[in-house]
Amino acid sequence: MRKEHEMITSIDEQVNESLAERAYRLLRDRLILLDIEPGGPIVESVLAQEIEVGRTPLREAIKRLEADHLVVTFPRRGTFATNVDLTELSTISEIRGALVPLAARRAAANGGGSVAAALAEALDRIESLGDDENTRHLMEFDVQVHRLINRASESPHLEEMLVRLDSLVTRLWCLMMDRLPPMREHITEHVALMQAILDGDESRAERLAAEHVQHFDSAVRMVL
Repeated sequence: MRKEHEMITSIDEQVNESLAERAYRLLRDRLILLDIEPGGPIVESVLAQEIEVGRTPLREAIKRLEADHLVVTFPRRGTFATNVDLTELSTISEIRGALVPLAARRAAANGGGSVAAALAEALDRIESLGDDENTRHLMEFDVQVHRLINRASESPHLEEMLVRLDSLVTRLWCLMMDRLPPMREHITEHVALMQAILDGDESRAERLAAEHVQHFDSAVRMVL
């Protein structure tokens, strides 16, 4: 395994983050990328050693992950990664269909805000992607791009809601990856959207974001 998902944690990583925040960030990314399989046990002793934190911050992180619907705790049985529920697709898509375009519009109004440079760098990378890109790396990069756009909205409450929803969507994608269109095609849909954000074109960013959500929903439904 690549060290602590360095590609997708770079957006969230803070110089002075607490141990509980670090544990949450790293464990969350393992869960959404299915490194911890749906239904798999959360073994505190093992995880505490792997991510180099104590039991107390790890338990704080697990409480947050329960609120994110990524883990579930059963009395006398322990804590487990939640199963991926395909029946939640309609609800998730409906909410994302409202919030993702809003975030894109706000991001465009800000011209990318504090992450404009990072958006431009990510845009350059997308445009240079080759056909032989590693699928795992592409998935991590896709998560990073979505988090950048969320951050560019400069609305902490909106960003928090979208990160939670995006986490659930990523689990769906990982579970069905072998039946969905190539990840490279999915990522390249972001090019026009990110350019609209950097150009400050609010209406175009909003429309493209709505189309992106709809494309994902349609792609998943086609293989269900």
